[in-house]
Amino acid sequence: MTDLIVEGGVRLSGQLTASGAKNSALPALVAAALADGGPVHLEHVPTDADVATMIQLLRSLGVRVEIGPEPGGVTVYGGELRTTEAPYTLVRRMRASFYVAGLLLARAKEATVPLPGGCALGSRPVDYHLRGFEAMGAAIQIEGGSMRALAPSGLAGTSIQLSRPSVGTTIQLMMTASLARGTTTLENAALEPEVVDVASLLNLMGARIRGAGTPVVRIEGVEGLHGCRYAIIPDRIEIATWLVAGAITAGEVEVHGALAEHLHMPLAKLKEAGYLIRQTPDMVALSTPPGLARPHAVDLETAPYPGFPTDLQQPFAALLTIADGTSMVRETIFDRFRYVDELRRMGADVRVERDTAIIRGVPRLTGARVEATDLRGGAALLLAALAAEGETRIENAEMIDRGYEALETKVAALGGRIRREPGTRVPDGGVAEDWRAVFEGPLPARRS
Repeated sequence: MTDLIVEGGVRLSGQLTASGAKNSALPALVAAALADGGPVHLEHVPTDADVATMIQLLRSLGVRVEIGPEPGGVTVYGGELRTTEAPYTLVRRMRASFYVAGLLLARAKEATVPLPGGCALGSRPVDYHLRGFEAMGAAIQIEGGSMRALAPSGLAGTSIQLSRPSVGTTIQLMMTASLARGTTTLENAALEPEVVDVASLLNLMGARIRGAGTPVVRIEGVEGLHGCRYAIIPDRIEIATWLVAGAITAGEVEVHGALAEHLHMPLAKLKEAGYLIRQTPDMVALSTPPGLARPHAVDLETAPYPGFPTDLQQPFAALLTIADGTSMVRETIFDRFRYVDELRRMGADVRVERDTAIIRGVPRLTGARVEATDLRGGAALLLAALAAEGETRIENAEMIDRGYEALETKVAALGGRIRREPGTRVPDGGVAEDWRAVFEGPLPARRS
C-alpha cells in the first residue's frame, strides 16, 4: 500500500478533463458480459482501482476483457463466460462486485457469489437484490458467507416494488430482467444518471427498457443481447470533487467533458457557499470571487437524485471545515462519518449527533498524519490537505484510488504539491497493490 504526501496551502488553478463515471462503468462492464452475440466495446472507462477489480472479477469468470487500444477503451467478450462461482478474494474488495450475481443468474441460471465488502460505510446488505431475484423465480440460500442462487427454469418477469430507490438494486434488477421471460416492472426505481446510462447501453445491446430515470422502469425480456460500442457518461462525483478542490484553496478550476445537468444540487450549494459558477452543457468552472476569504456556512442534507449526492457529503464537508460560521450536514443514505476523527487531527471542529455533523468553521487547517478508511472520506482528507498549512500524510491512499483516476496527475495539473510514497498499513478489504497492471501491457492474444 502507499501513502499520499500533500504540501498544502497552494491555490489550485487550471483545467481538467472529466473521467468516465465509475458508478456507471462498474455495472456497464457487467452488463456488457450479458451479451453472447458479439463483443461490447466501452469507451471513456476510468482507469481506477475499482474498475481494475471488476475487470479481474469478470476474467475470473472466464469472460475475456481487453484493454484499449485507445485510452479508456475496454472490450468485453461475454460469450466466453465459463463459471458460475465468483472468488471471495475479489468480491470482498467492493460492494459493486455483487452485480455479477445477476449476470450469472441471467446467463447461466445459477450463481454462487460471496457477500460483498468495500468501503466501511456501515451495514449495506444486499437484501433488496435477493428479494428481486426471488420475485423473478430464483431460489436463494445464504451459506458460509455466500449467496447460492438457482433458477433452473430461468427467470420470469414480474412486478417489483423497491422499498427505497436504491441505485444498485435498480441497476441489478434491470440488467437481470433484460434476459428474463416476460415483462418486469420496477416501481420506486432510482433516478440517478448512472441508471439511465446503463439502461442506454443495454438498449443499444438489444434490450427493451423503458422509463429509466423515472420511478417506474419496465423491462421486456429478450432471448439474447448483442455487441455494440458505447461511451460512459462523465463522473459527476469526480467533477464536483475537483470543483471543491478549487473552492477550498480559494482557486479556480475548469472541468471539461462534464454534463452540467447532472450537477444541479452540488453547484447550487457551491454558489450558496459564495463561489462563482460558469457552465455550458459540457463544461463547469468554479472561481473564488475577490473578497471571499472563507466560504459561507451551508446546511445540506443528502438525498437520492436529484438531491445532494451522498458520495459528495464527505468532500463537501471538508470545505465547510474552513467556512465562516456553523454548518449542519445531515446524512440520510449511509453511515458516512468515520472520516470526522481524521479531520479533527487537522484542526477541524466537527461533532456528530446521530445522522448529522455539526461543523464549526475554523480559520485554517494544519497538516497531520491521517488515514483514509473509505473512498469518499479519503477524498475529503485529500481536499483538506490541499488547503492545510504544512504537510499531510494520507495513509492507505489506494482507498482514494478506488474512485479517482490519475489522482496525482490531476492535482499536479492544478498546481498542487503531491507525491506518493510506500506505506506500511493494509486496510481490511484493501485494494491489491498491483491494480494498475490491469491497464498496462499488450492486449491479450485474440482467440477465435
